[in-house]
Amino acid sequence: ALASLERRPGASALQITALAIGLMCLLLIAMTRNDLVEGWRKSTPPDAPNEFLIDIQPDQHDAVAAWLRSHGIADVELAPMVRGRLLSINGKPVNPEDYKSADARRLVDREFNLSYTTQLPGDNRITAGTWYGDTATPQLSIEAGLAKLIGVKPGDVLKFDVTGLEVSAPVTSVRKLDWGSFKVNFFVLMPPALLRDFPATYITSFHLADTQRSVVDGLVAEYPNVTAVDIAPILAQIQHVLEQVIGAVQFLFLFTLAAGVLVLYAALAGTRDERMRESALLRALGASHRQVRAVQVAEFVAVGALAGLMAAIGAQAVGSVLATYVFNFYLPFDPWLLPAGIAAGVACAGVGGWISLRHVLVRPALQSLRDA
Repeated sequence: ALASLERRPGASALQITALAIGLMCLLLIAMTRNDLVEGWRKSTPPDAPNEFLIDIQPDQHDAVAAWLRSHGIADVELAPMVRGRLLSINGKPVNPEDYKSADARRLVDREFNLSYTTQLPGDNRITAGTWYGDTATPQLSIEAGLAKLIGVKPGDVLKFDVTGLEVSAPVTSVRKLDWGSFKVNFFVLMPPALLRDFPATYITSFHLADTQRSVVDGLVAEYPNVTAVDIAPILAQIQHVLEQVIGAVQFLFLFTLAAGVLVLYAALAGTRDERMRESALLRALGASHRQVRAVQVAEFVAVGALAGLMAAIGAQAVGSVLATYVFNFYLPFDPWLLPAGIAAGVACAGVGGWISLRHVLVRPALQSLRDA
């Protein structure tokens, strides 16, 4: 089988590549529908926050927290939120037009939600610098994605406009956040001494069971200025849209697989005359019909296995990239991907080979040698 592939390196490479691309797309959509989507679901714990309360006034802080605790919602943390606009970085005024990224331009052209605390939030991880802790000196901690987007690193000095007053502080740490946790998180955190004298509202998030809906309804009735945001329907809508997109992409990938099989068929058809001569020569030298067929079957198996192996490796690599950079979770290696890819490759190569070369063994050897 390998000798047959070596005799026709160009055609063999075309067959393997075309089939591998089609199979990779098919395996990738299977991973997307199963592993990636399921992994995205599992990355959000069943008790993840699904309800946000915003615009809680300072004089309502204790009462709102007590209300929630008295109705069975424990571990409630209300985080202060102060609005501030980024004015400069290291003394250079911030201009949205200086950034190539549309996300960067959008972020620096609006106010940031700032907050203050002495404790590093539980789902935050320091990736550069040192957490400022309980200090009164001007310092701040910035989220890693924002730091990369606007080109900020530890040691840089940021100046914010907070209700008309300027607040400056050096970056002393960069934090990695788990936005998928749906906990309250902020791009910028500072020590309380820098922000607690500014007007602030409070925000919190928590998990609300279906049977607890009346808790929030009663709280909002008691405090009309407080806004409740139920993100459960939003998550359901995202899931619905995701399923629709996957369904549409699945049809495209199936067409890609069909195109790969057609390319395989065309490549095999282009070598039909050569294969007829080889088959006739083998039979003239005494090879049986079964032996000649076994040679061709072995070649198809080799083509399909190589294509399936390449497809499985490619699908795992692309799937891991999607999981890491799009869905933001770790995708483990799927042990069934390699055998599934190889089996699918052998099946597709076998079907394509049988369709394109089914007349090779039927044709009399003497006629093939005369035509040669």
